[in-house]
This record gives sequence, C-alpha cells and structure tokens, in this order.
Amino acid sequence: MPLIDKMLGSLGRILAFRFLQWVFDMELLLELFVAANLAILAGDIVLAHSVNHFRNPAEYIPLYFSAAAPALLLIVDLLRWRFGFLAAWRDVGFLVGGLSVLVGLGGVLYHLQSSFFLQHTVASLTYAAPFAAPLAYTGLGFLLLVNRMVPQHSEEWARWVVLLATGGFFGNFVLCLTDHATNGFFLKTEWIPVVSSALATGFLIVPIVMPVTRRFLDLCLAMLGIQALVGLLGFWYHLRMNLIEPGSSLFEKSVNGAPPMAPLLFPNLVGLTLIGLWELAAHLPAESAASTSFFGRVLALAPAPLPDPEI
Repeated sequence: MPLIDKMLGSLGRILAFRFLQWVFDMELLLELFVAANLAILAGDIVLAHSVNHFRNPAEYIPLYFSAAAPALLLIVDLLRWRFGFLAAWRDVGFLVGGLSVLVGLGGVLYHLQSSFFLQHTVASLTYAAPFAAPLAYTGLGFLLLVNRMVPQHSEEWARWVVLLATGGFFGNFVLCLTDHATNGFFLKTEWIPVVSSALATGFLIVPIVMPVTRRFLDLCLAMLGIQALVGLLGFWYHLRMNLIEPGSSLFEKSVNGAPPMAPLLFPNLVGLTLIGLWELAAHLPAESAASTSFFGRVLALAPAPLPDPEI
C-alpha cells in the first residue's frame, strides 16, 4: 500500500539517527518500563490507600518501595549501559525484583484478609480491597528477574515477556469484572474492558504455546491497537464520572469514585507486549518478498542488536 510504504520510509529515515539506537535495545526498554511503572504505582497507592487514610501502617510498605526502587533501577541502568558495571546492575536488579515479588504477594494476602478470609463468599471478594491489584508488583519483579536470568536477544526471553504481559491482561480481566460488578454493570459500556481484556489474553497465549508467523503478529498488533483505544476510552469515562459526581475536590472524587488511572493499564500493557513481540519477531522465519508482514517490514528498518557481555 502506498501510504504504508511512505510511512515506513519516513520511519526508516527517523530511526537512522544515532541517538535513537537505544530504542532497539529491548532489554533497556524493559528496565525503563519496570522503573516507570514502579514510580506510577506510588501514585496509585496514594489514591487507593487514602480511602482509609492508611489505617494500617503496613499500607505504607508499597508506597516506600515504589518511591525508592525506581531510583535504584535507574542508577544501575546508567552504570551498566553507560559505564559497563554489570555486577551492580545484576545484583541490585535481583534485590529489587525479589522484593517486588514479595510486596505483591504480601499485598494479595493483605487484601484477601480484609474480607474474603473472614466471610468466604464471592460477594466479599468483589466488594473487598481489589485482591489482584498488588500482583502488579509481582509481575514487575518477575520482569526484572527474567531480564537477568534468561539469555538476552533470545526467543525464550521474548516469550517470557509476552507471557507476563498476558498475565497482566488476565489480571485486567479479573479487576474489570470484580470492580464493575460492584454496581452490577450499571452501564453497558462497563463490559467493554472485560471483553477486550479476555480477547487480548486469548490472542497472546497463542505465541506462547505454539509456533506462529509474523503474519499472526500483525493480527496481535491490530488487537493491541484496540486495547489502547479501550484504555483511553475508559480513562475518559472514569474522569467524566468523577467530574459530575458531588465532592469537594477532584482528588476526593478520584479516591472515592471511579479510579481515572486504572484504564490506562491497557495502553501500559500494550507497550510491554510490543517489547516482547518485537524480540519474538526477530526469531521467526522471514516471509517471501511477496507476502512480507508489517512486523517484518518494520523489523527490517532496525539495526542489528549489539551482543551483550555475559553477566
């Protein structure tokens, strides 16, 4: 298609600049993704735990962790990619990753204990603190561990990243289902993220369990575009609901009403999935010139990754 050819030509000229070469380092992008998400979770913790004004001192643990961990990761990332200090990057990454997994699992138990372990009913699970939300820490911790334990620039690394992204979409499915069940799906539009996250989970499980082609990755790319739109649409719906709800301030209405940042988990997971799919595409057989996929054509614009030293 002429339009796509023109777009790819412009993209190729942009990516030729030397200062953009880091964009093709998927391991570095994964580190930056984790650091950014840990920092964002600090704001989410402030909103979520302000509901009960941090009644239990343990509720400060994820807040303090989210404040300190991104800074540590950025420091060791700089030390590795700028100065080659691999040992510091490896050891601090193991520490932050392991603590992140523990914070997530501990948060799940704490949230379940708030109601479900006392009443053992589906209703208590729905109306209690969102039990699956802390698993975001666990997923981010596993990403750090994968980046250090699995050979980089490998198909195995790519499939692990896609697997964890799929787990994120399944977590979105559970959260959307339980959160919107609190008002009985009063608005029909509340079913949109439930259906879309189920669709994403079904699509992304395929390249994990069986061989695929780059053509299938094109379908995944289209599906990810839908997920990004669903997230932006959900952000607008949540923000609009909070603007029209009674309350003294937008912060108060965001704490007690629809969480405006929650739907942005969809485009956030889209970014993570693209990191995994990009690396996976590099290990799939190239198509013939007559049937080149969109993924294959974009991949051809990228420079070959530099080999990393052993860590």
